[in-house]
Amino acid sequence: MTRIRPVSGGGRAVEVTPERLAGWFARFADRHHGVATTRTTATHVLVTAADGATAEIAAAFDEFADVGESEGLAIAPLLANATASRRLGLLLVRLGGHSLGIALDGEVVTSTTDSRQVHGRNKAGGWSQQRFARRREGQARVALQAAAADAARVLVPRVDELDAVVLGGDKQALDALRSDRRLAPLFAKASRRILDVPEPRRAVLDEAAQRARSVEIIVRDRHTSSPESL
Repeated sequence: MTRIRPVSGGGRAVEVTPERLAGWFARFADRHHGVATTRTTATHVLVTAADGATAEIAAAFDEFADVGESEGLAIAPLLANATASRRLGLLLVRLGGHSLGIALDGEVVTSTTDSRQVHGRNKAGGWSQQRFARRREGQARVALQAAAADAARVLVPRVDELDAVVLGGDKQALDALRSDRRLAPLFAKASRRILDVPEPRRAVLDEAAQRARSVEIIVRDRHTSSPESL
C-alpha cells in the first residue's frame, strides 16, 4: 500500500519501494507532460516536470553518486542508491511497548518485542487525578527502561555492522531513549526520517523493515510552494 501524507509548504510525501521507483517516475512524467530536468547533488535529487511540478528525494542513507544536472529523466544514481543492499537497525518505541531488531534488505533477521501497560490520561480532577498521573508516569518510565535495556542488549553490540538505524513511533518516547548514554552509538547512526507506526508489535516491525527501504518523494505541483533549495 502506497503511503501518502501532506507536507508543510504544500505538496505531499509519497513512500515508494525501490522496485517501483522506475515505474513511479514514468507515471509522473506521463501525468505532467514529460520531465524537463533532473538535478542530482550528493544529498538530493530534484526532478522537474515540463509543467513545473517537482519530485524531490533526500538521500536517506548514503550520498548520491554521479552528481550534476541533465535534461529529461535521469535517475540512475537514485535507483542505484535505493536498491543497494543494507543492514539496518530498527527501533520502534511508543509508551506502551517497543519492537526492535535488525533487517537485511527489508527482512527482519533478529528482533525482540515487548509491551507494557501504560494507562491513558485521566480527566478527573483533584487528588485522584494526581495519584493517577503519578502511576501513569511510573508505568511509562518502566516501559521506556525496558525499551532501552533491549536496545542496549540487541542493537548496541552489533551497531558497527549496521549501515544505519531507522527510528519509529512516538517522538517523546524516542527523545527519552536518546538521553540514555548506552544508546548514543545507535542515535549517532539514526536516519533523519522517523516512521509513523502504531503500537509496536512484531508484525509492525516487519512492515517497518520494508518501509525503511522505501524512498520518500516530496511531490509539489506547480501552484504549490517551491521545493527546498538544493
